[in-house]
Amino acid sequence: MSGTIAIILARGGSKGIPNKNIIKFCGKPLLAWSIENAKKVKEISSVWVSSDDKKILRIAKKFGANTIIRPKHLSKDSSTSVSGWIHAIKEIQKNGFDVKKIVALQATSPVRESIDIEKGLKEFINKKFDSMFSGAPIGDFFIWEQNKKNKLQSINYDFQNRQRRQKIKEQFVENGSFYIFTSKSIKKYNNQLGGKIGIAKMEFWKSFEIDDLENMKFCEMIMNQYILKKKHQESIMDNKIK
Repeated sequence: MSGTIAIILARGGSKGIPNKNIIKFCGKPLLAWSIENAKKVKEISSVWVSSDDKKILRIAKKFGANTIIRPKHLSKDSSTSVSGWIHAIKEIQKNGFDVKKIVALQATSPVRESIDIEKGLKEFINKKFDSMFSGAPIGDFFIWEQNKKNKLQSINYDFQNRQRRQKIKEQFVENGSFYIFTSKSIKKYNNQLGGKIGIAKMEFWKSFEIDDLENMKFCEMIMNQYILKKKHQESIMDNKIK
């Protein structure tokens, strides 16, 4: 079997949106979109959902994922994703699966396509990266923050020496949609990023994630307009060809 697997962490007990990982999103439980994304990628041999919530695990099984019961001490608000991924890797290896490369998808970032993961994996392999994050070009976004004295200061450019747009170096936002890393890398660095790091480039509109009901509606609008509408049009074209 392929040594590439997908892991989705989906803990229960969300405070912003109750049952956030399984709330209905565009007609399906939110978690289902990430499971289906991963299952459509040929290079991924198996999809795993790690959760402390029985209802989440039942829904994960319904949509074709393998399940891992995550211990309560790794499911707290203070628990890190890294601890969840490492626990999942060990459990999967106990089941006799070869785990070399991991695609870690964020359930709350449903606005993505399988092709995004496929392209990322291809570049990950070809360029021999140890880890990779999904991200998007941010163009000429000028970022400011308040310092300890509550004074605004520019971060990614010098406002007193503003360059022309054409001379600004390309910058990216780490959007959290998915990460790719080797089992050796995450154990060595105790971080999803380490060693030779790459970026899986995505369109900027795929960078939005669901934290509250307001941005869930916004993400549904994007999903319907850009992804589901395209799939519907492709389906119509396929039927015409047949």
